[in-house]
Parts: sequence; structure tokens; C-alpha cells
Amino acid sequence: MGIIAVDLFITLDGVYQAPGAPDEDREGGFEFGGWQGAYFDDESGASIGVGIDRLQALLLGRKTYDIFAPYWPARPAGDPIASKFNAVPKFVASRTLTDPSWEGTTVVTDVAAEVRAIRDRFDEIHVIGSGDLVQTLLKEHLVDRLNLWVYPITLGTGKRLWTDGLVPSAFTLAEPPKVFPKGAIQLVFEPAGEPVTGVDISEIEDGRAEP
Repeated sequence: MGIIAVDLFITLDGVYQAPGAPDEDREGGFEFGGWQGAYFDDESGASIGVGIDRLQALLLGRKTYDIFAPYWPARPAGDPIASKFNAVPKFVASRTLTDPSWEGTTVVTDVAAEVRAIRDRFDEIHVIGSGDLVQTLLKEHLVDRLNLWVYPITLGTGKRLWTDGLVPSAFTLAEPPKVFPKGAIQLVFEPAGEPVTGVDISEIEDGRAEP
């Protein structure tokens, strides 16, 4: 069985909407598109590239798919990310899409029922952006790794992954954090079951409870 890894660029206040370009996603009147660019450097770009090199398939939500599908096939032939994305199998979660335009795309109509079987076919399937889909995957315990690139900026508005209704979960840090020159941090988490709550911190401080 392979893994499903979620790759997400987020601000300090949890916004993941439109990191890459001003007009990438203006849904909801979002005016801060392209916020990632000011913090991009060679080191963070290389870390993103490592993940892209490893992926064997893409699993996307409909909104992210609609952004990617016209963009990546139109990139120059020498673009390594475009070459990878265009070549690998792609799966898009949608109940309405019937004729996907991006070559190599399969439509997933029932995430809970279909994604487990898809995971068995590849070593690594990566989900990029696709916040609504990620919430569904978390609910169904189908996220095996969270790759978060956290940027030193707050926007106060925009699409957020961490919203009310998210399934309570605990995670463990799977790799040492990586800090990049312009202030971004990469954090890699893996699921660790249900969260531990109800612990009085004062009892840990005086030795009456284990941390």
C-alpha cells in the first residue's frame, strides 16, 4: 500500500488560497493572490521539487483541477514540473465533471469508496491545495502525510483548511523542520490517532502526570 501525501502552502493564519499568482483564485473576492512569491527562494523551491519528484500520481479537488488543467499543459516543454504533472496519472474528485480535458485524468465520484483502491496502485499520491478534498480525506483517515510549507504572513481572509467541523486528530512530526532563508518553514506530519485532551499542565510541571 502506498501513501497519500498532502502538499499545502499556508500562511500563519492558515490561508491556502491562491499562493502562486494574483489571478489564480479570486473566489470570494480574494485580493491577495500571489502571496507566496515574496518568500520564495532556491532552498524552499528545492524542497518542493523533492516532493514533486517522488509523486507517482496526483489527486486533486475540482477547483484546484480547474486551475491546473489549462495551466500545466500550456507550459514550455522544458518545464520540469509541467513535464511531471502532465505525465503522471491524475485523479479529480467531482460529482459533475464527465469529460476531463487534461490527458490522463480519471474522475473520482466517491472519495471514501474509491481512493483506498487508488492508493494501493502507487507508492506516493500527492494532493496539492484542494482544501475541501483534504478535509474529506482527513475525515476518512486517508491522509498519510501532511507536507506543510508555512509562510510568515497573515491575510485575515481566504480559504482555510483549519475550520470548524474538521475531524479532531493528533499528528507526529515525521521529519526535522526545515527553515528557509526568507522565513518559510517546512513541516512534515504523520497521523498519530486521536488527540489527547483533559491533561492539566500543572500536573506535568510538578511530576504528577506524564507529558
